Amino acid sequence: MAEAAHIPDEAETRAKWGGFAFSAENKKTAEMYVARYPAGRQQSAVMALLDLAQRQVGAETNTQGWLPVPVIEYVAAYLSMPYMRAYEVATFYTMYNLAPVGRYHVQVCGTTPCMLRGSDDVMAACKNKGLVKGGTTPDGLFTLNEVECLGACANAPMVQINDDNFEDLTYDSMSALLDALANGKPVKIGPQIDRQVSCPEGGPTTLNEMVDANHDYRKAWK
Repeated sequence: MAEAAHIPDEAETRAKWGGFAFSAENKKTAEMYVARYPAGRQQSAVMALLDLAQRQVGAETNTQGWLPVPVIEYVAAYLSMPYMRAYEVATFYTMYNLAPVGRYHVQVCGTTPCMLRGSDDVMAACKNKGLVKGGTTPDGLFTLNEVECLGACANAPMVQINDDNFEDLTYDSMSALLDALANGKPVKIGPQIDRQVSCPEGGPTTLNEMVDANHDYRKAWK
């Protein structure tokens, strides 16, 4: 269900990103990740370093970040591994963007639990706010994609926007969420209804009398 990435012209990409290197701060972070693995196993840090590189590109472009080919090449060289091995990782996981994205990367889950709970309404809310699946809005603010299961089935339907999950969505709450992001207003991460993480709607249905004279365990868990 993921749309094919529209990768920019190679010459343009290399001209802009051919000299990519980790910043001093990110190099320290990269060294920390690599040091977690025994000698000869440093290539195991490839996922962390690709993510770190994508975040650096995002910081430089004021977007969620992406991985131009020269940046993937840099990470591969940093880990002394073939470029294709790093590229295989970058193309396998949807957490890596192979083309430029907006400031907010809206990934709508369209897998069965979310579909049954209203992901079509979530997608309709995006469409009616000018978002086009597989594209970025003209102002560069939003990129929209439909993706496979994001692992919050109990709170379906949900979307992931950059690093955060927004769950229990409806057409109206998704519309309000996009409006808030567009206007720089704070947003509520997680369930968009009165639910504590993945607890039942309306509150606990079992063990709801776990209270003794001195301690309310329900309060301790909040």
